[in-house]
Amino acid sequence: MGGMSHPANWYPDPFGRFELRYFDGANWTEHVNNGGTAAVDPPTPGPGTAVPVGDQRADQVQRQVQQQAGVAGAWQGGGTIFTEPVLVVNQKAKIIEINNEYAIYDQHGRQLGAVRQVGQSAAKKALRVLTSMDQYMTHKLQLVDIQGNVLLALTRPAKVMKSKIIVTNGAGAEVGTIVQENMIGKIRFGLMVGGQRVGSINAENWRAWNFSIRDAQEQEVARITKTWEGLVKTMFTSADNYVIQIHFQLPEPLLSLVVASAVSVDTALKQDQRGFN
Repeated sequence: MGGMSHPANWYPDPFGRFELRYFDGANWTEHVNNGGTAAVDPPTPGPGTAVPVGDQRADQVQRQVQQQAGVAGAWQGGGTIFTEPVLVVNQKAKIIEINNEYAIYDQHGRQLGAVRQVGQSAAKKALRVLTSMDQYMTHKLQLVDIQGNVLLALTRPAKVMKSKIIVTNGAGAEVGTIVQENMIGKIRFGLMVGGQRVGSINAENWRAWNFSIRDAQEQEVARITKTWEGLVKTMFTSADNYVIQIHFQLPEPLLSLVVASAVSVDTALKQDQRGFN
């Protein structure tokens, strides 16, 4: 597990094929689980389990940051997803979106990691193509670094009206939740840890393209800006691109929730575009 010692237990599947995989204290085993259903899967990398590689050139990413999002003069980062002041999240452009896949870059266009969707059955994939029912299904995402280590796992349970995202760390421990707080007007999410509200995500217009992320004292600590690749591409593919600017190094668990917000706001909101947004 990335050179770290962990006790035997169920953890997010590092190969991305299932939600959970059993670690026996020394090695990953073949025992896996999806939504409470046990299965057997050899603990080896396979096709489709590698870190999704982005399709953006460095100059395209830099243009998003500087021209489209207007971000300049950010502080010097540490080269990882949790230590960079600017994260660029680009969904891989596909005509029909089956699996959510996003590449994550720094402000210079270097890929730091990715977001991948796990635990989808063939039936669920078919429903995503044929119907709009996927908004009522459970979605599970993993945020991974460039080596494929699971940094955060994000679960959006099947919803009726309001979205909720449960955030766990790479060891499977809950970090907090992102909870939709309203259904009318500008969308707002609360960042919750142990029942306490530690921050919020606030849409700045009714279409919810740009967000201000604030701490418990209502100070803005980060921004999410949607960038556009052109009307034609936007009309004919389902790709979404975002620039996240973190104003200063944040403490945990707020930092993990802010990063989780940045990479999951699309999953939380996108299925709702047919509705009230």
